[in-house]
Amino acid sequence: MQKGRCKKVRSNIVLIGMPGSGKSTCGVVAAKLLLKNFFDTDLLIQNLEGSSLQNIIDNKGNDYFERAEENAVLDLDIQGTVIATGGSVIYSDKSMEHLKKLGRIIYLHLDYEHMCKRISDLSTRGVLLKKGETLKDMYDERLPLYRKWADITIDCGNNTIEQTAQAIAAAAEN
Repeated sequence: MQKGRCKKVRSNIVLIGMPGSGKSTCGVVAAKLLLKNFFDTDLLIQNLEGSSLQNIIDNKGNDYFERAEENAVLDLDIQGTVIATGGSVIYSDKSMEHLKKLGRIIYLHLDYEHMCKRISDLSTRGVLLKKGETLKDMYDERLPLYRKWADITIDCGNNTIEQTAQAIAAAAEN
């Protein structure tokens, strides 16, 4: 086996982005294209907590959810995987520093209008909003944080799932 090939297989791709950007949906397809595993931190949190993301936020609050998300991310020790993160992961510097050590961070960028079109039901989606915060407030607050942590940015607003997955795969191989 070639040394370079082995290294590529073992490295991770970490997907960050707004709700609806396609981290989970496109991540699965990209993992297939890259011959990697796929891991979704939102599903890990749900498994650990025994509850949906929205129920955790509604019943235990934002601070609890942020701690649960950070703990779940900090416990990750995987290789050769496309990792889809929750949209709020960028609020934790510790989480993002850990993810940066695990692999290349790809930001799936959506403009505000595309994000709104893709989010069908905010009440069940598990989107972390502060009290009184609008979706636009959340978007404006998160945008610079995604840009700060990204190694690569993919504009995916007009893309199909396949186009975004191919762009992730292409970025991962460079």
